[in-house]
Amino acid sequence: MRSTPKILLVFAISCITFVAFAQKQELTLEKMYKDYEFRTKGFGPARWLEDGSGYTTLEVSPETGKRDIIKYNPETGERSVLINSDLLIPEGKSEPLSIRDYAWSDNGKLMLIFTNTRRVWRYHTRGDYWILNLESKKLQQIGKGLKEATLMFAKFSPNAEKVAYVSELNVYVEDIATESITALTTDGGENIINGTFDWVYEEELSCRDGFRWSPDSKKIAFWQLDTEGTGTFYMINNIDSIYPKLIPLPYPKVGTTISSAKIGVVNIDDKEVNWMNIPGDPRDHYLARMDWAYSNEELIVQQLNRKQNTNKVFFSNVISGESKLIHKEKVETWLDVYDDLTWLDNGKYFTWRSDHSGWLHMQRVSRTGEVVPITKGDFEIISLLTIDKKGGWLYYISTDVNTERYLYRAKINGKGKPQRLSPEDQVGHHSYNISPDGKYAIHTFQNAMTPPQIDVVKLPNHKVLRVLENNGELKAKLNKHAIPKKEFFKLNISDDLILDGWMIKPLDFDPTKKYPVFFYLYGEPAGSTVQNNWGRDFWHEFIAQQGYIVMSIDNRGANVPRGRDWRKSVYKKIGIIATEDQAAAAKEIMKWDFVDPDRIGIWGWSGGGSMTLNCMFKHPDIYKTGIAVAFVSDQKLYDATYQERYMSIPSDNPDGFRDGSPITWAKQLEGNLLLIHGSGDDNVHYQSLEMLVDELIKHNKYFMMLEYPMRAHGIYERENTSLHLRMSMLKYLMDNLPAGGK
Repeated sequence: MRSTPKILLVFAISCITFVAFAQKQELTLEKMYKDYEFRTKGFGPARWLEDGSGYTTLEVSPETGKRDIIKYNPETGERSVLINSDLLIPEGKSEPLSIRDYAWSDNGKLMLIFTNTRRVWRYHTRGDYWILNLESKKLQQIGKGLKEATLMFAKFSPNAEKVAYVSELNVYVEDIATESITALTTDGGENIINGTFDWVYEEELSCRDGFRWSPDSKKIAFWQLDTEGTGTFYMINNIDSIYPKLIPLPYPKVGTTISSAKIGVVNIDDKEVNWMNIPGDPRDHYLARMDWAYSNEELIVQQLNRKQNTNKVFFSNVISGESKLIHKEKVETWLDVYDDLTWLDNGKYFTWRSDHSGWLHMQRVSRTGEVVPITKGDFEIISLLTIDKKGGWLYYISTDVNTERYLYRAKINGKGKPQRLSPEDQVGHHSYNISPDGKYAIHTFQNAMTPPQIDVVKLPNHKVLRVLENNGELKAKLNKHAIPKKEFFKLNISDDLILDGWMIKPLDFDPTKKYPVFFYLYGEPAGSTVQNNWGRDFWHEFIAQQGYIVMSIDNRGANVPRGRDWRKSVYKKIGIIATEDQAAAAKEIMKWDFVDPDRIGIWGWSGGGSMTLNCMFKHPDIYKTGIAVAFVSDQKLYDATYQERYMSIPSDNPDGFRDGSPITWAKQLEGNLLLIHGSGDDNVHYQSLEMLVDELIKHNKYFMMLEYPMRAHGIYERENTSLHLRMSMLKYLMDNLPAGGK
C-alpha cells in the first residue's frame, strides 16, 4: 500500500479544519446584545450557616416552579427544603415574595428577605424587607407605614429581637415581636444623610451600609454626612416629558468642598446620641471605615486625610466620645482602605493590610499599636477571605502570576511558609465562599476559555465533594461557534519594564499577511484588563472575527499584584506614564511581521476612554482610529475622592492635572475619532464630552460624536441600547480602519 505524500496529507488536514470551521456558526451582535445567548449560570446567593452545619441557597422547585430555600450538608450533599415558597406568600397575595437577597439572624431562627428593590446609583440597595420566623412560620413585613421600597440595609440585632434599617436618610429600629417602629434619627433630608452615604463615599470608598449594631444589641453606631457646601451638578432629562427635568446631584469635583462626616452612637432605649470627637477638620478628612472594637464601649474608626496619604486609626469611647489614636500609616503617594480588619485573640489584636514593606501583606496590630507581620515576601495578599481562629490559619487570595488568582493559607503566628490550596492543574482565577469553620468552601474556577465552574470543596486538601454548576449548556453552545482564542504574552519595553498583554487573532489568520490591530485599554490604577478570567470577551472575539487582531496591555500602575513601586509609580502622573507605556508597547508591536503599522486603532471606556484620547492626541503617528466612551476629558471635572487620591490636589500638582488631561492635547488630533457618552451619566458627566467637543471645534478638528440620552455610565439602560452602541462602534471601526490581512 502506497503512503500518502506529506504535502497531500497536510492539505487534507487543512481542508478538514476549514470545513469544520465553515460548519460552525459565527458570533453576531444580535446573539450577544439582543438575545444574550452566552450568559453564564451562577449559583446562589448561598449563605453558610453560622454553626458550619451547611449552606442555604435558592432553588426553583420542579413541582411548583417557585423558588424554595434549600439547605445542604456540605459533606454528604444531603438536601432538605428549609423554607417552602408557600411560606413566603404574604397574606392576601397569591404569589410568594421575589427574593433579591436574604440573611439569617445569629441564632438561625429568623430569615430577613429583601424584595421589591430599586437601584441606588450602582446597586439595588433600596426596597422592602420581610421577616420569616422559622419556628412559628409567621411572615411579617417590617417598616409598615413607611413609604414603599425605601428601606435600606436592614439588619437583625445580635440578640435577634430587633431589626434596624435606613429609610429616606434616617435610621429606624423595629421591635420584631411588637412591630413597633422607632425613628432613631429625625433630621435626615436636604443636606443631612444618616446611616448611608453620598455619591462619592459610595463610588470611591465603597461605603453604602452606614450603621452597625453593638454586640449587646443596645446601641447603634452610624455615620452622618452633611453635604452643605458641596457643589451640585445638574443632569437634564430631555426625553421623558415635553419639558426638561433637572436632576440635582451633590458631587464634589476636584479641589471643591467635600461632605463633612461624623459618627454618632445612639442608645436604643432613650434615643440619646453621643457624637465621637475625632480630631481634624471634617471638611478635610474622610471617615472611611468604622465598626465596634470587639467591645460595647469602643468603636474603631479609620480616618483618611483629604490627600489620602495618611490613615489614622482611632479607638472612640461611645460614652465620652473621646478618641485615642492607636495606629497611623503615612506614605508619599496614596493609601487604599480595606474591608478585612478582623479581631484576633479575643480582641487583643486586629488584622491590618499594608504595603509599607513594598508588597501588600497582612499584619497584626495590638490595642497599643504594636505591629507584627503575619505574611512577608515578594508576593501580595490580594484579598483576605477568612480566618480560622481555632486552627490558627489565615486564608487569602494571592498569586505568583500577575494574570491569575489562587487560594493560599498561612499561619496567623507568621511561622512557616504559605501553602497553596488551589489545584495546580487549574490555571486561571479561583474564588471562594468559605464556611465559618474553614472546613468547606463553595469554589469557583474560571479562565479566559472556561466559563465559571462551581463546586463544593473540602479544605485544606481541596477535595471536590460535588459540582454545583459547570455551565455545560453554555459550553455546548460555544462549541457550535467558531470563536478565536485569547493568547497571553509578555512584552519587553525595556530592560527593566515588562508588560502583560493578550491578543485575539482572526480565525483565518495568515502569518504571512499584515493585519490591523485594535487596542483595548483602561490604564488607570483602579483596574486591570489583562486577566486570565472568564469575563468572556465576546465583543473582542467578534471584532477579531471581522479581520482584526485585538490586543490589550496593562501599563504601569494597573491594579495587579506586582508590588507597591509598580502600582504607585503613576502617582501625580495619571494619563501621563500610562500613555507613554501604551505608546511604547504599540511601537514594539508594530514591528511584528504580521502587524500593519499603518492600521492601528484603539478604544476604551471610562478611564480607558480618557486613555484613548490621550493616545490619539499625543501619538497621532501611531493611532489612526479611536473610539472613546464615557471618558474624563479634563481631570478637574471628575470627583475629588478618586482624582485627588492619585493626583493630589490641583494646587500641589498643576502640571500633572494639565498634562494628564486629554483636553490639553486635543489640538493635536489627526486620526479618526468617535466620542460616545450617555447624557444621564452621574459618574463621568456629559459635561466632559461637551467641553472636549468645544475644544476640538476651536481647533477645527473633525470628529464624530454619539449621545445616548439619559443613559448612565454603563450605557445599557432603555430599549435596544447595548445592541445599538455596539453596532455603531463596529460600523465606525470598519469604515475607518479597514479589516483583514494584506
